[in-house]
Amino acid sequence: MIKEKILVVDDDGEIRELITKYLRKENMTVAEASDGYQALELIRDEKFDLVILDVMMEGIDGFEVLKQIRTDRVYLPVMILSAREEDFDKVHGLGLGADDYMTKPFSPNELIARVKTHIRRQKLFSGNARTDDRIIQNGMFCIDIDSYSISKNDVNLELSVKEFNLLKFFIENPGRVFTKKQIYENVWNDNYFDENTVTVYIRHLREKMEDNPNKPVYLITVWGIGYKFLQPEKKE
Repeated sequence: MIKEKILVVDDDGEIRELITKYLRKENMTVAEASDGYQALELIRDEKFDLVILDVMMEGIDGFEVLKQIRTDRVYLPVMILSAREEDFDKVHGLGLGADDYMTKPFSPNELIARVKTHIRRQKLFSGNARTDDRIIQNGMFCIDIDSYSISKNDVNLELSVKEFNLLKFFIENPGRVFTKKQIYENVWNDNYFDENTVTVYIRHLREKMEDNPNKPVYLITVWGIGYKFLQPEKKE
């Protein structure tokens, strides 16, 4: 049986030890990092199923570590575990691409429950997503790279090039929350940020991919942060 591998990043050795103890009780493999630089080195050298990440660390803080993970296009669930409990910090962390935000002091049992939830979700995404040489399938959506087309339940969607790139970006990153700025930088490949452009394209895309654009079930608004793509099941 393959064990899930978790990276615990915190500059407090006692907290790392406590988390590691509970994770190992659940038959998980654990690696530890005491600072952001060590964490990034481990992430680049090894494969992890989830990262538990502190924010306030010397040298490079958790937010910067998270930004680098997402910049490198490494997709793995990241849970922030921090003493910073202001709404601004939570919104900022989720906006940078964190999958969850939990504050200290924390319940070890709740932490383990959340870890298991994210691992199950990641396995579900990985199990439903199929990638052949030039085909990417995620639930009912299928991307054909060669023909630059996307179909929903085998029905081709009439998309512009930019709409194609936008939907492809979301389908390849299911469940992750992206700010409008992150979407613009990734899809438009431009540091200049035009918030209205993203809003307009999201609306146009929903009109073509959603059964009811006014009540979207795939391309969801996360209020105060941005948007995320919910993985659908393929209809038989």
